[in-house]
Amino acid sequence: MSEGHASEGHVIGVTEVDGAVRELLAGARGGVVPIVSAGNPVLRSQATAYDGQLDADTFAELIEVMRATMHAAPGVGLAAPQIGIPLQIAVIEDLFDVDMAVARARERTPLPFRVLVNPRYAPVGSRTAGFYEGCLSVPGYQAVVTRAAEVRLECTDEFGHEIDEVVRGWPARIVAHETDHLGGTLYIDAADTRSLTTTENYGELWSDPTPERAGQALGFTVDPR
Repeated sequence: MSEGHASEGHVIGVTEVDGAVRELLAGARGGVVPIVSAGNPVLRSQATAYDGQLDADTFAELIEVMRATMHAAPGVGLAAPQIGIPLQIAVIEDLFDVDMAVARARERTPLPFRVLVNPRYAPVGSRTAGFYEGCLSVPGYQAVVTRAAEVRLECTDEFGHEIDEVVRGWPARIVAHETDHLGGTLYIDAADTRSLTTTENYGELWSDPTPERAGQALGFTVDPR
């Protein structure tokens, strides 16, 4: 999620994963690798559950490269398919300093670095919220997506420890956005297309704490919270 590596659009098979990851890591520049853009089939394919396909050192290096690539973009989340690796692994981290009004309206709280392995989520309660989102794999655009305000996250971390917790507010949005990537879903699939704006116009016109004013001007309805 915003604030590639896959050769010739080829989706890497399960038996190719280890070699592909090693090749990717060998090509990293400053610990950073290219991000795959929309249109590459790896972003539209179901990622394979991670079940120890990589040795411990390679796995740890992959996580570090994903984190560095996320920071360099910059973004607050990155899924393995976004660097061409079809495994159910994502990293998230949101320590950006934002305006107090924005933080309050969006329930945007600091999210320390986390690794999500084989994540899944489900809405908790009926409360939803619609806000602008961007994606590192769909550069240059933002659109409003309505998501559950609270989700139950189930996964393991990078050490194999089980995670089962309720995540709220903006962190819940990040969790959902990155987990969706692992099932071949992009945020634009759920976005209100009338809200679509270039990132430049978003910054100049619509970066309010909430998208109500943009909705009035562009002709879309913002989901009530």
